[in-house]
Amino acid sequence: MPGVELDRLPPLPADQLDARQRAAAQAIMAGPRGALYGPFVPLIRSPELMDAAQRMGEYLRYRSAIGTRLSELAILVTARQWDQQVEWAIHAPLAAQNGIAPAAIDAIAQRRAPDALLEDEQAVHDFCIELQQNKRVSDATYARALALFGEHGVVDLMGINGYYTFLAMVMNGAQTAVPPLNVTPLP
Repeated sequence: MPGVELDRLPPLPADQLDARQRAAAQAIMAGPRGALYGPFVPLIRSPELMDAAQRMGEYLRYRSAIGTRLSELAILVTARQWDQQVEWAIHAPLAAQNGIAPAAIDAIAQRRAPDALLEDEQAVHDFCIELQQNKRVSDATYARALALFGEHGVVDLMGINGYYTFLAMVMNGAQTAVPPLNVTPLP
């Protein structure tokens, strides 16, 4: 990302939130995220949209049919495709904690195909790359994902790509500040 960019929609002080914004913020803080951060900082300006987004995201991130390890991998591929530093800063450590090899995380950051992925990881990686770059998935890649994850898993995988693309667009447009985490930023 060139230079230092001004956060266009920075955090709002709690006393400046209206009743709908307070309720939406409270719902996020009471859930598994525990705090209002990342994409929810700009989204608080549209509490109904934020509420709908956080409910979808809570499912896709914590309970998807492909599991947390593979969801985190899909999130990283999406973050890299959108040059999304906030998603990367949040999810690169989570991917490592959930079993994605550090070498694979580094390869994705460098826009290289990771070496030696597990079969299910390779299927997710290839599916996400095709969907993000080609705006569609080949029959062979789809069939491989379908055989591994079933229709429910494939739909959730497409949902993860779409949801994190939406968040990337929001944060890229808002120039959301990267949280102070000890993570190497995307090159």
